[in-house]
Order: sequence, then structure tokens, then C-alpha cells
Amino acid sequence: MGFSVSVSHSHGLSSQLSSSSLLAQQLSSSSSKSTLFVGFPFTSYASTLHGKQCRSQPDLVVYSKRVSGLEEALRIRRECELQGTTKFRRRPPLRRGKVSPRLPVPDHIPKPPYLSSNILPEISSEHQIHDAEGIAQMRAACELAARVLDYAGTLVRPSVTTDQIDKVVHEMITEAGAYPSPLGYGGFPKSVCTSVNECMCHGIPDSRQLQDGDIINIDVTVYLNGYHGDTSKTFLCGDVSGPLQRLVTVTEECMEKGIAVCKDGASFKKIGKRISEHAEKYGYGVVERFVGHGVGTVFHSQPIILHHRNESPGVMVEGQTFTIEPILTLGGIECNTWPDNWTTVTSDGSPAAQFEHTILITRTGAEILTKC
Repeated sequence: MGFSVSVSHSHGLSSQLSSSSLLAQQLSSSSSKSTLFVGFPFTSYASTLHGKQCRSQPDLVVYSKRVSGLEEALRIRRECELQGTTKFRRRPPLRRGKVSPRLPVPDHIPKPPYLSSNILPEISSEHQIHDAEGIAQMRAACELAARVLDYAGTLVRPSVTTDQIDKVVHEMITEAGAYPSPLGYGGFPKSVCTSVNECMCHGIPDSRQLQDGDIINIDVTVYLNGYHGDTSKTFLCGDVSGPLQRLVTVTEECMEKGIAVCKDGASFKKIGKRISEHAEKYGYGVVERFVGHGVGTVFHSQPIILHHRNESPGVMVEGQTFTIEPILTLGGIECNTWPDNWTTVTSDGSPAAQFEHTILITRTGAEILTKC
């Protein structure tokens, strides 16, 4: 379960690059600057740069003559693929259904400390680094979260309500002797987050029935023996269109590519760089408002994990646990939050997808703790 932050940042490919090197990069790769091409396919080369006409650069004319027939064919094919990512059947806007009463938790199950207040807790400044015992406890909590999420995904089909999914998740977690972490966190009324179609995250389960062609992110966090395990996945409901399937696939790939750069001593900013590079190939927007976070005995802590290009300082440490949970959209990355103060949807109504894993930093890489 991610959270919203307001952060100052700078994107990669900044003004440190000269005009010639920047244009060369645009010509050699479809991974263009996110601030220029957020949410839109890269379909043509820039005609101007810093107010100057490109034809004023003689070397660019020579370059254009060297493009082979095969390269041109591949470029045209790529443009067609990118243009196809924005063509999807617009679905009716998401509407809030009826929210049922909060489900009870047996008295014998240990509760997290934040239940004493409905005020959203401050993000802890603590970087959660575990010893052998703590790692064992994290593995247990994350393994349970992964099993619950895997089973919740089997419930996704047309006519099922997100409230029904919440009830099953709640029962499965409590029967395992754990507490559903979202329940009561900052006043959140349910045991799981269910975010459908244009909902970026933090959707509240309700009486709305899933429709054929929907996509839904299910975000599960459990509190077991004093440790939180956090994971989410976007599932397909029935016959989902090709563009939406592609969005879901690429979002999962982005998460995996972000995890792949993690290891002891690696810079946190590499995560956002790798995710953005992959998303930009398909013209997808990478949401900046919601971030990953440290997780362990505390639900949300430092480090804050940015999924977009950034220059945030800091390096990973062996034994540290945190989440990586990028959100990608088929359109813009701006969002609106409903009056319930949780449900956040894309401002332009475009679909969004998210994937999340809790990982453990090791000396040589990262162990995915929430892999079922």
C-alpha cells in the first residue's frame, strides 16, 4: 500500500546535456524525456531544440541519409505500435457504490499501534534494517500476503463485487492469525484496497460489480507477529482489450526492472530511471504522486521510493526492506481524490495499472519477499 507525497525532484536528461547530445539521444532511442512526452507515444523527431531549427546542424542531415531501409521499416512499425497504445474503448466513469460496515477482527489477534487514532500516521524516518530474526519474520508476513493476493486474484470475474473480495481477504488474513493492515489505517474502512480501471490506488471496496473488460488492482498488506508484508497486482476481468492488457504487462515489467537494479550500495534513484526508461518506450505515464516505502515493523517509513526519474540521494543497505510499486497510465499522470479522502483516479479518466512487491536488499541483489 503506497502513499502520497509532495517532493521536489529533477528529471534525468536535464539541461546538463548539450543540445547536440540531447537530440542525438532522441534520434537513437524512443526513451524520450518524460516531461516532454508523458502519456503520449513518441511518434516523430523534434523539429526544434532550444529555439533553434534542427536544419542548422549539418551533421543531422548526414545522419538522416544513413538510415537504412530496415531501420526505417522498424521505425514505422514502432510508431504504429505506440499509436495503438492510446486507442482503447472508453469505459463509463467509475462510480462509488455502497460501502458496507467495517468487519470485526478477533480479540486475540495482535493489532498495529496506529489503530488508536483515525489520523493518518506520519511517515517514520526510520530505515528498517533487519537482523536474521527480523528477516525471518518479514518472510513469514510477506509469504502470507502473497498467498492472500494470489487467492484474491482467482475471485476476479464479472458480477463479483469488490466488497466480496474484501470479505474473503479479511477472513483469510484473520484465520491465519494476522491483522489486515489497511483496516483502520488513517481511518481506512476496509481490509484491502481495490482499484478499478482509472483508479490509481487506494480504492475502497464497495457494492460495485466488476464488469467484463475491467482491470483491477488488489493491494494486500498483512500484519503478522509485529511485521507488515505488502504486495499488490493488477488483474484482468473477463475479456480485456489489447491496449489494457499491454498496459498491465508493461507495468509489471517496470516493477521487475526496478527491482533488478537493487542491491547493497546501489543508488535509490536507479529505480526510477529504469522504470521510466521502460515505460517511455510505450508512451505510458509514470505517476509521481504515489511512491514506494520502507516496510517492516512500521507500515510506512523511509526510504521513499520514487518511480520516476529523479536525483534523490541515498543508497540501499543490506538487510533493508522496502516496496517498489509503480503506477502507469494510458494517459496523463494528474489525479483527483474523491471526497472519501482515499480513492484517487486519473484526472483524464485514462486507465491505470500498478504492481508491488516487498523486497529485501542483499549483498548481491534483492530478494522478492512477496513472491507466492
